[in-house]
Amino acid sequence: MMWLAELLRRPTIAWWDLLDIAIVAFLIYELLLLIRGTRAAQMALTGGFMIGLFFLSRWFELETVNWVIRNLAAYVAFAIIVLFQTDIRRAMAHFGRAPFFRYFGRAQSTDETIEDLVATAASLASRRIGAIIVIERQIGLRNYTEGGIPLDALVTYDLMASIFQPGSPLHDGAAIIQADRVAAAACFLPLSVNPRLSRELGTRHRAALGLTEENDAVAIVVSEETGRISLVLGGDLQRGISPEALRTRLRSLMGRRRWAHLPRAEARSSMT
Repeated sequence: MMWLAELLRRPTIAWWDLLDIAIVAFLIYELLLLIRGTRAAQMALTGGFMIGLFFLSRWFELETVNWVIRNLAAYVAFAIIVLFQTDIRRAMAHFGRAPFFRYFGRAQSTDETIEDLVATAASLASRRIGAIIVIERQIGLRNYTEGGIPLDALVTYDLMASIFQPGSPLHDGAAIIQADRVAAAACFLPLSVNPRLSRELGTRHRAALGLTEENDAVAIVVSEETGRISLVLGGDLQRGISPEALRTRLRSLMGRRRWAHLPRAEARSSMT
């Protein structure tokens, strides 16, 4: 029974041990997010297989296999740097934009993003240029960004105005905002099939409703026919919202790390 007691005995865990585990878990999580859906995912699987094979060769005393893996490791590292230099640069840029490093500048960048979005909506509404801008919240919108034109650019008034300029290749479809960046434009969204919707609602409004019925995204819609600004959330539509009210609502939503739904009584659609 001594071996069982020795097996069950664990050293005391201090707070720096928990910090150590948390840092490693964060790095692994960011790495998995980065390589998801890319060719690096296959390389990661291959690397995991080689590491597993290395430990198996030591466990079963397979000296030849162990020698081959140990001697190939250095060359494989150089090959990865050469073949994936573009992905490595993208990884460094992605890590630099992680929430941990953006913590101190989040409030300022969020305020600037809101001001640019409000200014864009007001300008488009005054000229009666149709637009739909979707803001991602907790549920990801990768399925829709992959179907559009990837941009990954900082939200600015000039960029948003250029996207929805009539005649622009990006005019049709939605622009999707992730954090403070335009992830993609010309994204097509699912139309709502709610039979109670007013016939006055056009394709943009139905697309915004269809998307927000499925997830927690927020959509800003500018009507091409009336020039009115609408805010869509949780499958509810508020029409004719002023730029000042839009700014207030966006601040209440984007000012929190975990965004919450607007009260349904305030965001209830006027379907007449």
